[in-house]
Amino acid sequence: MLVRMNQPGVSALGLTVTVKAHMLAPVSLHRLTFFAILLLAPVTCRADSAPQRNDYFGIQVVDDQTGRGVPMVELKTTSSVSYYTDSSGLIAFYEPGMMNRDVWFSISSDGYEFPKNSFGARGVKLHTRPGALSRLEIKRLNIAERLYRVTGEGIYRDTVLLGRKPPIFLPLLNAEVTGQDGVLNAVYGGKLYWFYGDTTRASFIMGNFSMTGATTELPGKIDPSVGFELHYFTGADGFVRAMAPMEGEGVVWLFGLTVLPDETGRERMMAYYQRRRGMEETLENGFVVYNDTKDQFEKFKTLPLNPPFFPTGYPFRATGEGGVEYIYFPTPYPDLRVKADRASYLDLSSYEAYTCLKPAAGGGTNEPLQLNRDAASNLVWTWRKNTPPLNLNDQQALIKAGRMKPAETPFRLRDASGGKPILLNNCSCCWNNYRHRYVMIASQLMGASMLGEVWYSESDRPEGPWSEARKIITHANKANDPHDFYNPVQHSFFDQEGGRVIYLEGSYVNTFSGNPRPTPYYEYNQIMYRLELSDPRLK
Repeated sequence: MLVRMNQPGVSALGLTVTVKAHMLAPVSLHRLTFFAILLLAPVTCRADSAPQRNDYFGIQVVDDQTGRGVPMVELKTTSSVSYYTDSSGLIAFYEPGMMNRDVWFSISSDGYEFPKNSFGARGVKLHTRPGALSRLEIKRLNIAERLYRVTGEGIYRDTVLLGRKPPIFLPLLNAEVTGQDGVLNAVYGGKLYWFYGDTTRASFIMGNFSMTGATTELPGKIDPSVGFELHYFTGADGFVRAMAPMEGEGVVWLFGLTVLPDETGRERMMAYYQRRRGMEETLENGFVVYNDTKDQFEKFKTLPLNPPFFPTGYPFRATGEGGVEYIYFPTPYPDLRVKADRASYLDLSSYEAYTCLKPAAGGGTNEPLQLNRDAASNLVWTWRKNTPPLNLNDQQALIKAGRMKPAETPFRLRDASGGKPILLNNCSCCWNNYRHRYVMIASQLMGASMLGEVWYSESDRPEGPWSEARKIITHANKANDPHDFYNPVQHSFFDQEGGRVIYLEGSYVNTFSGNPRPTPYYEYNQIMYRLELSDPRLK
């Protein structure tokens, strides 16, 4: 028998065995006979082949209220190996040493809770029989229901491994995208457009940091409860290409995406842009307009750096006084607006802030802040040009200094359950036909959870008052394991049953929470939730 020394391996009958020189010295007939028997013996395991569908033990975790599979549930063995359910709520379990035996799985998920056993542990013992499926119910604590991951790799990974049919055509990898930041939407040119921020890729550590884009069919042709396929704009290498390419260093972010007719009546898609050093300083800002021929945004107007206000967040339309239609922008409350025409949108001097500040001499920012009170010392809030919105830090400082009472501001959200103040990071706001009010979906900037809490509130007017809110989503079940969920946006174009059922999407990431443990597959990606406004907990 010939044995090659210090080679990576010797293959016989599909079994690869690594053999080192020290294993054979001194070489004896007895030892050579042993190796010959080892290499020529019948092999009962497929060491060189991947597990087949029937080799996996399937686990599905379902919502106890709806029976639907729950994504992003962690199952952990006593070996500290973690598995996460895919967007069908499925796990395809295969561990060579752990099959056909009883295995304990600890079970946890933000906003959900698995029941305790007699020892107080939240988990279950399962017999891992290949080809079998265990179905587990988990209690939903969130008012909103987690539906699926919109972006990234392996959205339906375990569904595919178990041989089941996923609801989308590209369930594993689409345009090489592994992670994407917050979304902007617009219905334009007979399509629904989706624009995402910084995007990571499968083949290299660097990705696309100048906005990425995709289209889908119009909302009426999509069932948001099931999911949808993003048709990305890609380059020659198959990866998503830059939708707002610009010369110079830094990333490019878009804000306040809007569609308005130009002077000829033709619809144009526009946005405000910043080219900046990540979370640091802005290097350039202004307006961009979409070029339909090139399918990308191009610079339309560059503005002086860091204006006191600009179109931000998720704009929505509403009728103001005198029947005038405006576009409103959350900053983070909906306290900035402009008339719904293209010329006004592209002219920052046309914007109005809902403010209690006195107008500055010559316009611009008031320093120090001067409050506008009437003869009876009542604080006067009004829509005013050339005056920035009162940011929440300044508002908190005025309240702390005793210059303003909390009840005097329309922007005073508190937890309806306990009265604790809620400091917003941002929000989206839409009119809801079911509640006959404006509905706000907002993320909280407060405490250890940072951006992981999402709140629901209502008001008769865009400018409020916004006073009470209910927490609908948390990503901080455990104090030492919080996660961020920022830029939540309600997709009002997906409203169902007259607005009784709404859908919202947000960015899931550990960047700001201080949590050093990323969630495999879900990290830095978009997750879709569903909320039923008939839920009595929202009263």
